[in-house]
Amino acid sequence: MTTLGQDIMARLDEAARFSEPGPGVTRFFLTPEHRQVADLVRRWMEEAGLAVHMDAAGTVVGRLEGPAPDAPTLIVGSHVDTVREGGKYDGMLGVVMPIVCAQEIRRSGTALPYALEIVAFGDEEGARFPTTLIGSRALSGLFDPATLDLADRAGVTLGQAFADFGLDPAGIPALKRDPEKTLGYVEVHIEQGPVLEAEDLPVGVVTAITGIERHTVAFTGKASHAGTTPMETRRDALAGAAQAIAAVERIARETDDLVGTVGSILMEPNVINVIPARCELGVELRSPERGIRETARRTVLESCEEIARARGLGFEHTLGYEEDGAACSPRIVAALKEAVEADGYRPRELFSGAGHDGLAMSALTDIGMLFVRCRDGLSHHPDEHIAEEDADAGARVLLSFLTRFGTPRP
Repeated sequence: MTTLGQDIMARLDEAARFSEPGPGVTRFFLTPEHRQVADLVRRWMEEAGLAVHMDAAGTVVGRLEGPAPDAPTLIVGSHVDTVREGGKYDGMLGVVMPIVCAQEIRRSGTALPYALEIVAFGDEEGARFPTTLIGSRALSGLFDPATLDLADRAGVTLGQAFADFGLDPAGIPALKRDPEKTLGYVEVHIEQGPVLEAEDLPVGVVTAITGIERHTVAFTGKASHAGTTPMETRRDALAGAAQAIAAVERIARETDDLVGTVGSILMEPNVINVIPARCELGVELRSPERGIRETARRTVLESCEEIARARGLGFEHTLGYEEDGAACSPRIVAALKEAVEADGYRPRELFSGAGHDGLAMSALTDIGMLFVRCRDGLSHHPDEHIAEEDADAGARVLLSFLTRFGTPRP
């Protein structure tokens, strides 16, 4: 007989086929690969006995009705998009595992005291457009229509991408859920860190999610001949940007509970024998404390402005994304810990240094997360890996949580 873990791993392998060519999995929001995996998820949900649709924000939603029409809804899920050349478990595990559990609930005839919705969000990574959490923001009522004008690197706006995908973003405001009818949001995710592996535990319970902000900073100089322009008269945008990169790293290293990364660079004209005229950096800062991030932001921008002045460069800055950290609900944390203990494991609490859809969903309802151990704590990489036994343990814990949650205690 196939175990839950075997079923989950087989589905994850199947979903990984829908990717751009190249190492790992590359699947961006509102692309043909997104459409392919969304159709696959829809089929799985239908086979599990769920009523399925894709909403106006590109989220695949599968619903198992509750005992009465007015029963509250527990939302469980994750995202189907990836970073470029990412792994096949980040996000998809949290979509596949609840589908497998819902199928088991239907097979066993278990009656849940609430309606269950499984969501497969299309955009959590923010790898295509300079915004993210589009699906979860829509459910929480936080979607900003101004983001429809944001463009990807090919110049396609988010609004146009929705239209090309066959969706009308005018319907997004109507997706906002009623907090009074929502029990909570729970997500299963690979840990993306080394704690569970170091302590030989298959699962862990998350207590909070980090806050994240993303910036675009641009230095503008002047293009000129690389061989004939004296060093002392150059206005080299890339040289200024290089100093800024070093400043971000230094500030992050010197600040407790902060990490900072420059993860993208765009340069013009990007020719070996021409002095760079413009360089644009993507800067990300993460901390669980808003005050720490705000202080770091001011320090980074002041450093960039000083670099620009000293080098005679123009400087521009745009804040593209900001999401405060979010604490997980003590009620859901306690229920997940009970489920972990019921499966025979020590309930390890830990903090998530990565961002998740729970950041947006926390504006709507209580949130909770279950982590599954991943090898070497590695994620966002083709070598990302979880063990079948851990997938099985996670599924048993989630199944125990789903069947116990919302049931009155004796």
